[in-house]
Amino acid sequence: MRMKLDQLRSFEALARVGHFTRAAELLYLAQPSLSRQIAALEADLGADLFHRGPSGATLTDAGELLLPIARRMLGDERTAREQMDELAGLRRGRVRLGAPPTLCVSLVADVLAAFRSAHPGVELHVTEGGSRFLVDALNESALDLALVVTRGVDPTAPGTELIPLLSEELVVVSAAGSATLEELTLEELAHIPQVAFNRSYDLRVATDAAFSASGLTPTIAVEGAEMDAVLRFVERGLGVAVVPAMVVIDRPALHSARLVNPSLTRTVNLARRNNVEPSAAAAAMQQFIFDTVDRLAAPGTDLARLVTATPRN
Repeated sequence: MRMKLDQLRSFEALARVGHFTRAAELLYLAQPSLSRQIAALEADLGADLFHRGPSGATLTDAGELLLPIARRMLGDERTAREQMDELAGLRRGRVRLGAPPTLCVSLVADVLAAFRSAHPGVELHVTEGGSRFLVDALNESALDLALVVTRGVDPTAPGTELIPLLSEELVVVSAAGSATLEELTLEELAHIPQVAFNRSYDLRVATDAAFSASGLTPTIAVEGAEMDAVLRFVERGLGVAVVPAMVVIDRPALHSARLVNPSLTRTVNLARRNNVEPSAAAAAMQQFIFDTVDRLAAPGTDLARLVTATPRN
């Protein structure tokens, strides 16, 4: 049995109007073409579908049996086309994005706000985690895209590529009004009580390594907090914290100072599978990420001196 959709359309139209010429006109077909499609369908099914007479065509028992099936199949085909059109227009779909907590409170928040405004029908799923965890999830098809951080260590796996997005300085944040310094050396920072991140954070690993390399021991006031708690504790004056520059966006309760001698930076990358064609929604999300990075790092913005976008081909 090799029923084709165009044959079913011809069958349904003829069953509806009962006349070969009028059915052909409805379908914008020549009448002989319609007749050939009906004859081919009958041959495939091994049964006559119409009684043919001078006054027109009426359904046989086999035709009566086929008609609801044909209409259901044609309805499914229309539904599929409509849903594919909706996906193409991003009226529905899903994007699963992964990112570290330090990016979820900065870059990712801006990206999702812009994307949601443009495509409210697309479902958004966000997974927080370290860069290695996110790359593994990406390669296991648990994510569509991920934002990951590198500092000379490449967390990619076979089948995954990293697209550098920006280079971002780490800054020292304190409660607004409690300090006016615009720069701090790593040695000066070591003597100031700090709110330290949980040791699972990439950021904590990087700052601990920097202190160790300089032969310094930091003064820890509170240790083991997650991102939201760290920022809250700093706002309450419990200590200072080392955070990525973008974290300070739209946080008037925090004051930031550059970290110098040495300065600490990190690279933010977009991770994606290079052997998988992205969905329409994932491709759109990728472009929103690019556009948001360009906007945040544009010359003249508050972040331009701390964040440098990486040129893309």
